[in-house]
Amino acid sequence: MTETSPLQSELKRLIQSSGPMPVWRYMEMCLTHPKYGYYVSRDPLGREGDFTTAPEISQMFGELLGLWAASVWKAMGSPSQLHLIELGPGRGTMMVDALRALRVLPPLYQSLSIHLVEINPVLREKQKSALSAVRHITWHRSIDEVPKGPAVVLANEYFDVLPIHQMVKRETGWHERTVELDGDGNLVFGAAAEPVPRFEVLLPPLVRAAPDGAVFEWRPDTEIMKIARRVRDQDGAALIIDYGHLRSDAGDTFQAVAGHSFADPLKNPGQADVTAHVDFQALTRAAEDIGARAHGPVSQGEFLKRLGIEARAARLSAKAAPEAAEDISAALQRLTGGGRGGMGSMFKVLAISVANLTSLVGFNDEEQDAKAVPP
Repeated sequence: MTETSPLQSELKRLIQSSGPMPVWRYMEMCLTHPKYGYYVSRDPLGREGDFTTAPEISQMFGELLGLWAASVWKAMGSPSQLHLIELGPGRGTMMVDALRALRVLPPLYQSLSIHLVEINPVLREKQKSALSAVRHITWHRSIDEVPKGPAVVLANEYFDVLPIHQMVKRETGWHERTVELDGDGNLVFGAAAEPVPRFEVLLPPLVRAAPDGAVFEWRPDTEIMKIARRVRDQDGAALIIDYGHLRSDAGDTFQAVAGHSFADPLKNPGQADVTAHVDFQALTRAAEDIGARAHGPVSQGEFLKRLGIEARAARLSAKAAPEAAEDISAALQRLTGGGRGGMGSMFKVLAISVANLTSLVGFNDEEQDAKAVPP
């Protein structure tokens, strides 16, 4: 990471010429600027990168999501063709593990066409290498490009990087939060001079009652509605896994991560991952408003346990050397546990489906899927 990033200089020029920049625009440029954006220029994953996602922690995660896709396929009536779509597939690790699990069901495996939605050319090359043996695989820049037909959509840590609007409450109303320059030419947070007219009428009562100075974050419904409309109209389901909150509330969660540590989101733009927590209540409401069915959300730990991760871990450990068995146990704890370093409570899981899929594995206590775990 350099002291002054190339994108920082460009952002300062833009602000000097056009005035303060909304947080959503700043976040969008940090991540997807065509030349200096964080997600178009590097592999951010793993020990040498900035963060580690669940598929990189253990093969169990992707395997169980593959089995979840199989359960959806069965619930759909086992269609002869199925699109398996992953949004933001990283290095392709999760898809590799999911397909390994799906091979135990030859009729399903033969029916699959794989579609990866990825804008990062560096990661695309790694995905192509990891999935070189897979037939019927296509890359896209948007889910809009995926051909029509029944589909299962997987989105792990995808929504947290979609740009957010931030609003600041003042006596005069809710003002759009901005990024501007202070007297020394440094990037700092500010707020638009004029409030957004009648913004408060759109807010849940809990947020409306927030004190002055509170920050409220929201994302446009565009992406979740694309996914919900797809499964509503063409059959199937989507699984969304991310860190966030169950109900809409005030709070500033805009953050940066670099080298596996939190960083100042206004320092070195384009060289750190900038994210914000996902509002699962907003996702649910948007999907249901257009006629799709929502399942959950539930915690990631509970979801994985219902799919049989503990049984899978026990089977892997039984065949492993003592040191490898310890690694499996640690991975299980990280994926399902709470506390420092645990993902089980912070991460939530939401499924969106066509309306006639009234129940899905992992979202009802009585629907355990441990029997489907591969040997």
